[in-house]
Amino acid sequence: MKRIALAAAVAVLAVTSAGAQAPSSPPPNPRDVMFVQAGRLLADPATGRVETNKTLVILNGRVSEIRDGFHEGPEGRTVDLRDSFVLPGLIDSHVHITNEQGPGRQLERFTKTRSAVALDGAGYAWKTLQAGFTTVADLGAPNESIFALREAIAKGTIQGPRIVASGSSVSPHGGHGDANSMPDELVEHFRSNSVCSGPDDCRRAVREQVRSGADVIKITSTGGVLSVTAAGLNQQFSDDELKAIVEAAHSMGRKITAHAHGADGINSFLRAGGDSIEHGTYLDQESIKLFKKNGAYLVPTLMAGDYVYRVASGPNNFFTPAQTAKALEAGPKMLDMARRAHAGGVKIAFGTDTGVSAHGDNAGEFALLVKAGMTPLQAIQAATVNAADHLRLSGEIGTLQPGKAADLIAVKGDPLSDVTELQRVGFVMKGGKVHKRP
Repeated sequence: MKRIALAAAVAVLAVTSAGAQAPSSPPPNPRDVMFVQAGRLLADPATGRVETNKTLVILNGRVSEIRDGFHEGPEGRTVDLRDSFVLPGLIDSHVHITNEQGPGRQLERFTKTRSAVALDGAGYAWKTLQAGFTTVADLGAPNESIFALREAIAKGTIQGPRIVASGSSVSPHGGHGDANSMPDELVEHFRSNSVCSGPDDCRRAVREQVRSGADVIKITSTGGVLSVTAAGLNQQFSDDELKAIVEAAHSMGRKITAHAHGADGINSFLRAGGDSIEHGTYLDQESIKLFKKNGAYLVPTLMAGDYVYRVASGPNNFFTPAQTAKALEAGPKMLDMARRAHAGGVKIAFGTDTGVSAHGDNAGEFALLVKAGMTPLQAIQAATVNAADHLRLSGEIGTLQPGKAADLIAVKGDPLSDVTELQRVGFVMKGGKVHKRP
């Protein structure tokens, strides 16, 4: 029996040793590796450190390593950006990628199918990617349209930025996001299932959005400039409703952000435990304290304020009287709001509300952030490391580090000296795939 036991032990040891000495995975095929030569490289905007003469080694859509000097790959596998400034792909934390404002926008609510909306989104997604934005958060679009577009891009069927999507906004009856300014007999056909009243009904609306596929919950805590109704810009959900909404979102593992202009709606949402504010036009000192207490982000969307004011005050104004009045009131206040928030130490994530302004023009936000008191580096941080943290994607995007997605862009000039260089992106790579070349 002892001989049998000894033989068995030797056999196990032999198998274990063989397993320990088994060869590792075969080295990657050189044809699967890409070498990106960067003359100047801002790999981690959090540090602000620009390195020169670097090569990013890309494998399976991710950064494998960053080497000193310029290295050549096999024929056709080297990207020459030796004369360029390379940085991580940009992130826009607030877009509406399936639509765009214009004189016919009100009529399109009645004439466009959800399928047509999704196809429009595919075109806008391409423009956004070409502008250097490799990730966006879409905050308010029909569920069927935006979730289908998100999945098609993820599968590679359509080329566009990766999408974090809220689907329809959770909105109060009669408030911003409801089917306003249409005959009563049509409301039930155009009203989203996420419109609600009362704490219990609003919990239902949040849970329905999660069931439908929402990555994040977006609510309308206050009135909105482009609502086709004269309902102001102050708080519209009650405090009890806001508390129920935040609790429901967090209990289902979702972050929650609020469209909010009026200070009452901003502060009530933050007191309820909300994670971030979109717009923030009338924030006050209490708001700033609550932002810092919660660690909440502000997404200022300065381009939206600039756009609605220019349209409302221009000769070709196509807004309704109610929209015009709100645009003229709120638009000019947003730059000073961002300046006060930044000076007060509020965390800021880059977001434009594009869809209000034109898709592909997203990088115009950088100059406005600098005008509001941020340095070019801080504005770039808002669109990379801050936005990645805000969207809970820091492990995937926001910096160029081994293991992270190979999302990168390049410009010819120095965006740390002239941030408008980011409006002239010449090279775009997303997930290791080149989508735009000089």
